[in-house]
Amino acid sequence: MLNWVSRLWLVGSIWFAALAGLIATSVAMGATLSTSALLFVLGTAPVAVMVLIRAGAPSPTVAEILHAVNVDDRRR
Repeated sequence: MLNWVSRLWLVGSIWFAALAGLIATSVAMGATLSTSALLFVLGTAPVAVMVLIRAGAPSPTVAEILHAVNVDDRRR
């Protein structure tokens, strides 16, 4: 049924739909514009952090970390 939708798009759309619902509810309850803007910023901050982390270099594997260690078997 959802073969054409990737997991990332599905999670992202659910995330933003929930955020829009939260902001709409806060406006309906009489929240000020600054409160709604704060909710929007707090809701989009985790997504922005994930995008920034994903754009960086991939983390090294365990084998790469262990291979990079300089081993000196000589005892003093």
